[in-house]
Amino acid sequence: MPAPSLLAEIEAAAVAGLPCACCTVVATRGSTPQKAGATLLVYATGTQSGTLGGGCVEAEVRRRALHSLAAGDGGPAFHTFTLDDNYGWDDGLICGGRMTILADPLDPSAGDYFELLRELADGGVGRTEVIALPDNRAGLTVGSRHLFSADGRPVASRNGPAADLAARLPALTSRSKPTVADGLAFLPTPPRIRLLIVGGGHVGQAVARLAAEVDFDVWVADDRDSLVSVERFPHAARRLAGDIGRTLKALVPGVTPSTYCVIVTRGHNHDEEALFHLAPTAAGYVGMIGSRRKVRLIFDDLRAKGVTDDALSRVRAPIGLNIGSEAVNEIAVSIVAELIARRSGTL
Repeated sequence: MPAPSLLAEIEAAAVAGLPCACCTVVATRGSTPQKAGATLLVYATGTQSGTLGGGCVEAEVRRRALHSLAAGDGGPAFHTFTLDDNYGWDDGLICGGRMTILADPLDPSAGDYFELLRELADGGVGRTEVIALPDNRAGLTVGSRHLFSADGRPVASRNGPAADLAARLPALTSRSKPTVADGLAFLPTPPRIRLLIVGGGHVGQAVARLAAEVDFDVWVADDRDSLVSVERFPHAARRLAGDIGRTLKALVPGVTPSTYCVIVTRGHNHDEEALFHLAPTAAGYVGMIGSRRKVRLIFDDLRAKGVTDDALSRVRAPIGLNIGSEAVNEIAVSIVAELIARRSGTL
């Protein structure tokens, strides 16, 4: 899905009346450089923001968008590409993948739609955008866009009247993927994942920095005030200082499958205490740093305290993908990569 910053740029360009086209991947099949939701903003001046994956496809979409803007055609258009000798050679993607892209020339009236889309993105509450393809069976205007909140309420429509599609919307979960059904492209954006980092040391700080850059809602907790400062965690939505056990006990009722927990405290006892509170929760991910021996000892202690094997089986420990990491920043990369894999449903 386009980043909030790109959505803000699209909104601003539309409101300002700048001649431009919003080009969005609405459907893919097979191996493609970008998946549905990827967006490229093409200005009539030739400049652009965002990406469709680069290469021949992006260059051709840009060329067609510029031609349409120069001709003043105005209406939305669909472009479909098969990544073969014609559109895959430069990218090494001669694999039969298929991409369908909506090129939507903007005007000031688009500002309201993209303002609401951007507000939902900024809030991280989740949304679904539905785009009517040429063969849609719902009688919708071809190329029309329809925006729905996380609970299925209609928010806005563009290039056509509002549509009653609530009953057709797929469930919005942390692993929702774009789909096409009956000529409608469904582009879901799940609620932003809240990442609770327990431990404000060097690893926690590095994880927070990387996680914020890839759109996690970062919270950090530590029992030392000095380690959860604004200076150390400038992008954290919340910084919680205090006894780890009491802090986590207060947070547990709000832990949902859209909460991921990373335990990287300064010692065995704090890690164990954090895991005691977090392992039995509904969190979509719980991971703990440490050697296999340390993990085994902590698990044994927690079983003795009544934590079930079912709860412990959900814990990723040792945490992080095995990339041979040793330095702090490398460890953080391995952890955030694992978090992204879980969020995307590949882990």
